[in-house]
Amino acid sequence: MADTPARLMALPGWLRFLVLVGAGAVAGLGQAPFDLWPATIVSLAILFGVQARADTTKVAVFAVWSFGLGYFGFSLRWIVEPFLVDVARHGWMAPFALVLMAGGAALFWAVAGWLARRMAPGGMLFFGLMLVWAELTRSLVLTGFPWALLGHIWVPTALAQLAAFGGPHLLTLITVLAAWSLAAVWHNKIFPGLIVLAVLGGGAAFLRIGPAPEPRADAPLVRIVQPNAPQHLKWNPAYRDVFVNRLVDLTGQGAVPDLVVWPETAVPTLLNYIQSDLSLLDGAARGAPLVFGIQRQDATGGFFNSMVVMGPGGVIRDIYDKRHLVPFGEYIPGARLIADMGFTGLAGLVGTGFTPGAQEEHVMIPGIGPAVPLICYEGIFAEEINRGPARPRLLLLITNDAWFGQAAGPYQHLAQARLRAIEQGLPMVRAANTGVSAMIDAKGRIIDQIALGGVAAIDVRLPPVLPTPPYARWGEWPFAAVLILLTFVFYFRRFRFPD
Repeated sequence: MADTPARLMALPGWLRFLVLVGAGAVAGLGQAPFDLWPATIVSLAILFGVQARADTTKVAVFAVWSFGLGYFGFSLRWIVEPFLVDVARHGWMAPFALVLMAGGAALFWAVAGWLARRMAPGGMLFFGLMLVWAELTRSLVLTGFPWALLGHIWVPTALAQLAAFGGPHLLTLITVLAAWSLAAVWHNKIFPGLIVLAVLGGGAAFLRIGPAPEPRADAPLVRIVQPNAPQHLKWNPAYRDVFVNRLVDLTGQGAVPDLVVWPETAVPTLLNYIQSDLSLLDGAARGAPLVFGIQRQDATGGFFNSMVVMGPGGVIRDIYDKRHLVPFGEYIPGARLIADMGFTGLAGLVGTGFTPGAQEEHVMIPGIGPAVPLICYEGIFAEEINRGPARPRLLLLITNDAWFGQAAGPYQHLAQARLRAIEQGLPMVRAANTGVSAMIDAKGRIIDQIALGGVAAIDVRLPPVLPTPPYARWGEWPFAAVLILLTFVFYFRRFRFPD
């Protein structure tokens, strides 16, 4: 394996490009639903060698970009699904969306390769640190897109618990350290490589400390309802009552819970016009608080993607408006400049899409306490979860993953939800339109779930809250300080490993 990078660099340019794209795709197997994290580590180790052995900076940067194109193209393949909901109008955009998204994300990695070659030529570990910076930057700039982070490969493993200390980017650092250690062993730097591998292996063994404490017998009983409304039918007026009645029927079964949670946009009507339906919803909930997703319009004419908390008697107790909207899906960046072109986004609203919400704290669930409200896309942003001074009782995420199809997207979204629970030390109630709906405990374990594509309701006791983890207390700052220190150390000492 040690000469694999050299063999790759000896290939003709077009063939080397294809092989590197393929190697990147193999690295994507570490993401859900495959969860083959060794594939990511081995592929990245090869990339480290290629980047260090390239004859020129230009060749090295193109090699990294090619690998990233394969990685993101495979990991984000679900991105074509929203364009296939209405094939006649949007289907032609699907291949362009995938190529542009994958190629754009790979540019962050290419910049990392360029910086590594300029600042520490041949330094594989320094290149790894630049990759961590690239993933951190990708999570923040242009509203951020922290999907398929390299650290996400650890979600099914014990190492995921380290997210409680440094969030997803600490897991990304662990990923590149593991890949570098393997590359170092291949390149005859056996001692440092084995030391890092031993530390990572020992850490994983130490972290196998079991799940969070089981829910108390008198813990709130939560009913999570999944109607499975296909996206191409969800907004069809002919099916409006079909899906609402499905939710009502599933809600009204069995014992009365302490909380009922429906998915994002569960009621396909503006909140402004459902007064006559509130008694129907209240009757189904039978006095329990009901959380449901819906769209609404305010007095200024702005449209919002909202979460509503309804109490007994059909009284609206709280409303949360989604703050972090999906670019081009829920709003059009620079809409005023292109409104005349007729683009409104996949959300299908008139005008320029949704308006971002302003409130930044919690919603109150009667009888349970404060909850951190998250609507779909908001659940992928670890750094935006900490809200308000009070310690909440739970994370409450409603989503419509019908946009993501029936393959990788919903499972990758679920994996990120598990990380949010670990980072915050809080249980999460996750209600998804088509799945996967789940109760997740404060260590990221799925207590119960409704399968993708299922029509069902589950009753689950709310797991307990853990003591506030360091990440929930201090956010990204401690990890950022460590990353800055490591970057300076390896830059100034010029640690270079074999060419």
